[in-house]
Amino acid sequence: MSNEILLIERDIQTALGRYARACDTRDWALFDTVFAPDAIADYGNGLVLEGREAIIASIRSYLGGCGPSQHMLGNFVVTAAGKSADSRCYVRAFHRGRGDDAGVTYEVMGEYRTRWRRLAAGWRAVEWGMAVDCELGSRDILGPSDA
Repeated sequence: MSNEILLIERDIQTALGRYARACDTRDWALFDTVFAPDAIADYGNGLVLEGREAIIASIRSYLGGCGPSQHMLGNFVVTAAGKSADSRCYVRAFHRGRGDDAGVTYEVMGEYRTRWRRLAAGWRAVEWGMAVDCELGSRDILGPSDA
């Protein structure tokens, strides 16, 4: 395995880590370092989004109003060729309600499947997919911020 491939794997794993951090810290601007402007995301159940802004708005509509969350990623597989790459990684995302719902939780387990393109600013997701394997708890705690 070449050093270039190892660096690509590291850069993509770092970008995936930024995605998880952006979700959990509600740092909406950080998603600009994950998604290409023309990215497409398929979160399953017919939820297909076109463009970085639409993807961020959707994530915000789910996470903006819930309490703390933690997106854990692992078992990374990255294959790269030139200026494109594909990755897969497991995700286990825990979400807690807030206020009166602070004791309510929602957890999802699945896999992120991503196609990447190397841009001048670095690797960016151009196709983002999530395959859900398991959901536990109540999705009712997800939603936009009241503010």
